[in-house]
Amino acid sequence: MKPLETSDLKAAETALAHHERANTPVKSISNLPPTSRQIRSALSIAVVLVVSYGASVPFANVPLPPSRGILSAVLTLIFATNLITAVLIFSQSSINGSRALLVLASGYLFSSLIMIPYVLTFTGTLGPEAVIGSSIQTSPFLFNIWHFGFLTAVTCYALTRHLPPTAARPPIGWSVILVVGLICVLVWIIIAHGDLLPNFIADDAKLAPSGHYIPGVALFLGVLALTAVWSRRVSVLDLWLSLVVLSIVLELSLVTFFIVDRNALGAYFIRAYLAVAGTLVLSVLLSENAKLYATIARSNVMLQRERQNKMMNLEAMAASISHEVRQPLAAIVSNGSAALRFLDHAPPNLEEVRSALTRLLRDSHRVEQVFDSLRALFGKRDQGMEPINANEIVLEALRIFRDELRNHRIVARTHLTSELLPIMGNRGQLLEVIINLIHNAIEAMDGVKADRRVLQVKTQLDGDSVLLTVEDSGPGIDPNKMTSIFDAFVTTKQHGMGLGLAICRTIVERHAGKMFVVPADPHGCVFKVVLPIGTPDLQKAEHELEQSPGE
Repeated sequence: MKPLETSDLKAAETALAHHERANTPVKSISNLPPTSRQIRSALSIAVVLVVSYGASVPFANVPLPPSRGILSAVLTLIFATNLITAVLIFSQSSINGSRALLVLASGYLFSSLIMIPYVLTFTGTLGPEAVIGSSIQTSPFLFNIWHFGFLTAVTCYALTRHLPPTAARPPIGWSVILVVGLICVLVWIIIAHGDLLPNFIADDAKLAPSGHYIPGVALFLGVLALTAVWSRRVSVLDLWLSLVVLSIVLELSLVTFFIVDRNALGAYFIRAYLAVAGTLVLSVLLSENAKLYATIARSNVMLQRERQNKMMNLEAMAASISHEVRQPLAAIVSNGSAALRFLDHAPPNLEEVRSALTRLLRDSHRVEQVFDSLRALFGKRDQGMEPINANEIVLEALRIFRDELRNHRIVARTHLTSELLPIMGNRGQLLEVIINLIHNAIEAMDGVKADRRVLQVKTQLDGDSVLLTVEDSGPGIDPNKMTSIFDAFVTTKQHGMGLGLAICRTIVERHAGKMFVVPADPHGCVFKVVLPIGTPDLQKAEHELEQSPGE
């Protein structure tokens, strides 16, 4: 087999990166569809812009004194907001691999950086004379070039946004160099060939014919850009970018058709439209970034919580396994030790050895059943379901505790009805429920006198269910803990783990049953398990009930 070349590996990595970018795009305002609320907000702003435009037309040429302070503030605002917007869109272009976003970011960068020479063309900025250009035509020239450059970038963005993302990172550095170089070329043209600029201003403030025609060409380009963005709008960015272009179109139409003097009321409306155009997209970007940050913060909290829950689940599972396996393992050790003692007798008591080893094997099978039961408990609900006679599992559990009941001097009394219908369930799981309840009862009665230690286990029909009760004569449970006794890690024992009853309740609920506890009379407690019977036509168990192991 021919080994892979380095170029082949790079090509494979490039293809994989392209596939990941194309199939798992990062969610942002450049690809998220606008919500109905955002659409309503954008339409409201558009209505305000159009209405204000209509109100400004009759008063566009009302003479007003020039205000360089307002103009400087607006230009500074445009420089700052467009620069921040360019940085944010460049970052999204880098993440998404979008060439269209790269073009749009370059347009915003151009719109920001051109403010530097534009401000320097005004007298009084850094001195009595203009720093760049000695002609009055310089500032309107840059004004129109600014609009041409930005609107061209928006149009190219709208026409290329459907292109798939690139695998490699977009050439942001080269885009910045290109924009800076273009602005430097414009400054050089102004300085070296300022006398060749068109006449935008006839005298100190009046507009020459070129001052209407050239903005008219930019207006036509703005209408094309608005049409391209609006007709292809598929994202939040497209929606708000349409408003930006609308503001520029309204501003250019004032210059083209209505304003004849730079020092008029219409010029102030132009500055207002420019401020709106400069802040709209930035406001949306900052707002969406804040929402994204909040979403990420909430997601991180949820992930941490989920991680803690998983760790708690693993801890609970490990504890439940330890809890369930500990008892049969202790019985195995006890029976093994008993077998060794009987072997040490002279002569060896082989009958007792056989009995101990038989119990040891039985408890070994119980360990296997515990694991099967837990696997079924955390697996599918119907895993290992079969018809079960409740009397049989009660008698089996009592046989398991025969020696322990005798050692603790506990009298076991059974009241098992012979008219039970079988229940559908997992035999191992239901056996574990009875074993846990009997084991808890034995431990509870250690604190009472030996002649008062009575364990009662009952089964009876209760409508369409089987009612199984385990009653002890111990000290009982604090009434304040009756509602929480089945919660995980809640225990009334000094060295208890608080998992036995929680597992029992989970098993019973898996079998569509209920489990609860009530006080016994005169003392102790009664645990009741209600399990629905199986299908009515199931036949009764074939085996005869065995006699109770206790009196």
